[in-house]
Amino acid sequence: MALPSSCDVLVIGAGPAGSTSAALLQQAGYSAVVVEKQKFPRFVIGESLLPHCMDLLDEAKLLDAVRARNFIVKRGALFLRGDERADFNFAEQFTKGWDHTWQVPRADFDKTLADAVEARGVPIAYEHEVIAADFSGAPKVTIADARGKQQTITSRFVIDASGYGRVLPRLLDLEVPSTLPPRKAVFTHLRGDKRDGGPEQNRIWIVTVAPGGWVWIIPFSDGTTSFGIVGGPEVFANLPTDHVECLRTLIASDKNFNRLRETEFIFEPRVIGGYSCSVKQLHGPGYCLVGNATEFLDPVFSSGVTLALESANRASNTLIRQLRGEAVDWAVDYASYMARGIDVFRTFVMAWYEGTLPKIIFQPRSSDSIRRMICSVLAGYVWDESNPFVAQHQRKVAQVARLEA
Repeated sequence: MALPSSCDVLVIGAGPAGSTSAALLQQAGYSAVVVEKQKFPRFVIGESLLPHCMDLLDEAKLLDAVRARNFIVKRGALFLRGDERADFNFAEQFTKGWDHTWQVPRADFDKTLADAVEARGVPIAYEHEVIAADFSGAPKVTIADARGKQQTITSRFVIDASGYGRVLPRLLDLEVPSTLPPRKAVFTHLRGDKRDGGPEQNRIWIVTVAPGGWVWIIPFSDGTTSFGIVGGPEVFANLPTDHVECLRTLIASDKNFNRLRETEFIFEPRVIGGYSCSVKQLHGPGYCLVGNATEFLDPVFSSGVTLALESANRASNTLIRQLRGEAVDWAVDYASYMARGIDVFRTFVMAWYEGTLPKIIFQPRSSDSIRRMICSVLAGYVWDESNPFVAQHQRKVAQVARLEA
């Protein structure tokens, strides 16, 4: 694919963060070029969206393209622990926001976004790898296609939306270890899920299976289902090392998986380990990081795509102001803003694995107001400072857990 030698903004990665960035820049009248190492569609996890994603897709004018795919509508999250059930309905949340979103096979979802952006005239070069970047002056990024042919593109700015590829963090030595304990996920897609047809069938199911371990069940509109377990070494020490046997043993071990007893695996189970990551900084002269190129916490609350879209939105709108000649402060306008939402999710992730949050979630006597506030966090509205579980997230989670003990 012939690419221009220069553009206003070079976007690395065509996933949700990259496509959203390119869409917003194109709407504002700036030229963007997207380079993507892989060929789409391609498999990736992170298949359960949060309602706040709808706001962000709408602003990028990508909502209609996704709606046309007829993905299964997700109206809440169901937590299960033995005989205990805790249902969070997005229509009953504290923050005024969307009451639904979608469960999406990511190969289809990501390709839908990229195709919509490409249809607007934004060039997307698949199977092009970034091999060097120079920010000593005007940003210059060298890319190589599948045959090894190299090209350098000069731009006014670079947005790294490379996800787990983490292109600029590697090239610029920005990576730092995550503060979260190492965990891994073993997962597959299933065929033959016997859904009961009730309102809970379209929820994401989050099932606790051991201290520090949990399972996701995510239904798709084509009848297939995503199924996986997440945990630390202590969780997997009690399961077969063979990944097929690991998941089969799980399904047979808990009545909450009865609907999956007669399913077949669509592909051999896959493993992702040590997925939590972080970086020294989110921006620098001529570049910024968005999506999983910045920081990835944990899949338990499906925050990945929400944070990817929010960071792309915030970074792109900050950049648009800068390109227009306005004074911007990336530390305040972007990095500090993103840190507030990430810190809320981090508090919930840590409280989940420590056992504090399950005490609240499975407490049948919890007040409606507390459940609504927690529901808004689960819906992705982690920048709503009017919600005490956002504004004072650490204190409120600890305080309510003590009251519920």
